[in-house]
Amino acid sequence: MSVRDLLPWGRNNGNQVPSLLRDDERDPFLSLHREVNRLFDDVFRGFGASLPSLRGASSFGAGWPSVEISDTDKQIKVTAEVPGLEEKDIEVFLNDGVLTLKGEKRSETEDKEKQFSERYYGRFERRIPLGTEVEEDQVDATFKNGVLTVTLPKTEKAQSQVKRIAIKS
Repeated sequence: MSVRDLLPWGRNNGNQVPSLLRDDERDPFLSLHREVNRLFDDVFRGFGASLPSLRGASSFGAGWPSVEISDTDKQIKVTAEVPGLEEKDIEVFLNDGVLTLKGEKRSETEDKEKQFSERYYGRFERRIPLGTEVEEDQVDATFKNGVLTVTLPKTEKAQSQVKRIAIKS
């Protein structure tokens, strides 16, 4: 066996040029199929690995507004970013252990000649299940600089149900 037999382009009398592409990548239909799959993957990746929610009249998708949730022994704190909105544009509800944030962002101008816009306008609704009992009469909501903060104190019963479990090595 000659060393030339081990070189892929050395076969067939040496008239084949080395290629960086595999045989299946030379096929235009397979290449087109791969590009269409990549396109759909890129489009649906923007939806947070799921299709947008159809339950609410939301033009923002299922994940707007962006929230942070902190859960301590005594309270749950929910912080939501709602830039461009004012306090009067937002409603906060607590019903059956679910915190609901609702609102609407309106366009400041009615420019019909807009060619392109990445800004969001429309209604949103975000429901956050709390998973624990809270003192409904002591819930506090504040709004400052486009950030909504809702503090939900836990009931004494919910605080006493927290049990620390020891980790053994």
